[in-house]
Amino acid sequence: MDDVRPGEPALSQQTVVLLTLILYKVALLGIGFWAARRMRGEDDFFVGGRGVGGLVSGLSYAASTSSAWVLLGFSGFVYTAGLSALWMVPGILGGYVVMWVVIAPRLSGEARAKSHVTLTDYLTDGLGVPGAKAVAALSTALTLFCFVFYIAAQFDAAAKAFTDQFALGQTEALLLGAGVILIYSLMGGYWAVSVTDTLQGFVMAAVAIGLPLAALIAAGGPAGVSAALAAAPSDYGTAAGGRGAMAFTGFVLGVLAIGLGPFGQPHLHARLMSLKDEPARRRGFVLAMGWAVIVYAGMATLALAGRALTGGALADGEVLFYRLAADVLPPILAGIVIAAILSAVMSTVDSILLSAAASVAHDLGFTKGHPARALLISRSVMAAIAVLSVALALSLPDSIFNRVLFAWSALGAAFGPLVLARVAGRRPGTATTLLAIALGFGVTVLFYVLGTTASDDLLSRAARLDGDSFERLVPWVVPLALLFASPRRSV
Repeated sequence: MDDVRPGEPALSQQTVVLLTLILYKVALLGIGFWAARRMRGEDDFFVGGRGVGGLVSGLSYAASTSSAWVLLGFSGFVYTAGLSALWMVPGILGGYVVMWVVIAPRLSGEARAKSHVTLTDYLTDGLGVPGAKAVAALSTALTLFCFVFYIAAQFDAAAKAFTDQFALGQTEALLLGAGVILIYSLMGGYWAVSVTDTLQGFVMAAVAIGLPLAALIAAGGPAGVSAALAAAPSDYGTAAGGRGAMAFTGFVLGVLAIGLGPFGQPHLHARLMSLKDEPARRRGFVLAMGWAVIVYAGMATLALAGRALTGGALADGEVLFYRLAADVLPPILAGIVIAAILSAVMSTVDSILLSAAASVAHDLGFTKGHPARALLISRSVMAAIAVLSVALALSLPDSIFNRVLFAWSALGAAFGPLVLARVAGRRPGTATTLLAIALGFGVTVLFYVLGTTASDDLLSRAARLDGDSFERLVPWVVPLALLFASPRRSV
């Protein structure tokens, strides 16, 4: 063993990261073994038997909807764009309010009363068998397409993060991380996924308090940050970010529209459908909102303090979190924080993997036709989706992953308008439902493709407006107009 010189830490940061990751993965497997004892059937596997309390539902929802993205992506966006990036926050928090206050009471109540397992069950209720099958087939196809590529992209990104920290090949890192997630998800289903996400939510909240505070102190406190911002380019510290009236309007609408995405995400609706009662919903809402306020405020503080500490020298704002963790924290704490983020990146996919399996196994009727083997079928489908995602992550180039990360917006526009219409008391027929799903998804894809072309025509330039307002907002307009223009039918 190498001698440790006086004043040096006994453990290197890399060793701390590795040990923390090992302990965290062991904890995840332990949760999986515990949750396996609660599995009695399909309801337990996919929605926790609709008996989940507010603590688990609220924190697991928050961790699932934001996860490592808010720690890395949002902090990097604020670091790069300045105060104008904060226009994103009202949209995100507004999405929390609508989901928990407007949608959740109707969705969770109907799930308990009618034994709904998936979002598709809710959207197809009352359509009749032929119509329900048609909608389920389309919904499953879109969900599986988006989620398989999304899972693969997350596996790929997580593997790269692991290889940056350790002398480990990307293939080995990907297989190891995917294997751990698959094991505990297969064993414990919804309970394992939601409890591990709850644990991740606690860890992220702690990190979002501790690291920004350390960075703020290192930057000289609020006075030091203010002085640094005053020295930044003038547009950095303004609400408009130097944009003209039209560009600013498009930017604000685009970033606010990020809050629309959750309304159509099957894995987030599963959190609401699993609630055991109304008091659990109220507690979950308070915890989810509190978590969001803490984490987003913390990451905005981290970004501005990081701007003061680095002078805006970082070309890629998403590395800010790792840089500040290494610079302002003791090596042991920095190692723990980095390990927590690596775990968050990889564990993002567990609830998405579970939701994709539910879409295939339940919505297509495989478990309904063989109720005695529902758990075996559900687990087999989940394993197959994980294997497919790993294969894609190992074989496809990065450019493919970059093009499929629009899944959040696409699924949001495909299912979100339908959810709002149902909550508003409308029950569209089969043809209208199918058309609304297809329009929401299709228009998102259209503007995404236009926004990535090199064409200079007017429509393409509009599609590339700052903030992606066309990709996120416009796809909602057409299906919403269709749904609310159709004859009103009581639910």
